Amino acid sequence: MNVTIQEQNEKEVLENTKTEEKEGNKQQTFKYIYGVSFKKAFQTYYFGSDDDRLFVGDNVVVETIRGLELGLIKIERKDSSILDESFPPLKPIIRRATDEDLAKAKENEELANAAAEVFVSSVNETNLDMHLVSTEYVLDATKVIFTYMADDRVDFRELLKVLASKLHCRIELRQIGARDRAKAVGGLGPCGLPLCCNTFLSDFEGISINMAKNQLLALNIAKLSGQCGKLSCCLKYEDSIYTELRTGLPKIGSRCMYHDEQFKITSMNVLSKTIKLENKENIVFVTFDEYFKDATPCNVK
Repeated sequence: MNVTIQEQNEKEVLENTKTEEKEGNKQQTFKYIYGVSFKKAFQTYYFGSDDDRLFVGDNVVVETIRGLELGLIKIERKDSSILDESFPPLKPIIRRATDEDLAKAKENEELANAAAEVFVSSVNETNLDMHLVSTEYVLDATKVIFTYMADDRVDFRELLKVLASKLHCRIELRQIGARDRAKAVGGLGPCGLPLCCNTFLSDFEGISINMAKNQLLALNIAKLSGQCGKLSCCLKYEDSIYTELRTGLPKIGSRCMYHDEQFKITSMNVLSKTIKLENKENIVFVTFDEYFKDATPCNVK
């Protein structure tokens, strides 16, 4: 009985998942750990090794869940005893990269460029709404990974058949969102530094407009959004601090009596510790200490 490419892929995914679960339950132990990054990215991932002759700047071949990949040591050797039980299972550093490995990685880049053209033409051929983000081969070129964006889920079974007939290797298709695309492509943020998602963020946390409100920021979506078009991850960093600083403070829009005049609280700055009071005749800026000493909250709306 013939087995379809889709069924083969599903079987491989299931087998890989079972293998990874077994490996996760049986932690391989190493004497040392090294921080390794990939493709000039700032993010580092820890891998294990018993070799103490590896140094920062060395190219190494490592085993990942995707296959063998070429990485660069960014963090020097550390004793593995610093890891606790909560640390995820380590994948191994296979060896220091040889000249053949480096040449193969260079060749793979050229293969990836050609495969990208095949992918685009195949997508057009199958009339699918998919936008290619990146293409890469694992080091031994046994698998090519296409990362793409799409507004909806895509039935790519026919595309897999077309690609397999042209590329003759294992194919992995990964759909990503706008934030993942920004992470993959990179760029500069409004602060002038490389994007956080492209440097040190490994996971995306939920960001809501309430965080901007909590930090008393103007609700200008364009200014609050990152290059991905979503709310900026920066909003998460100081949210807990603002929550703490605003504890016990009056609400924006509430009214109070101050020096025998009724005012409305229109804004405040928790860093400079000032409150802006307004009525039809007057605008007053007072410190938090002055407010709590001389102002009396009132229930008038």
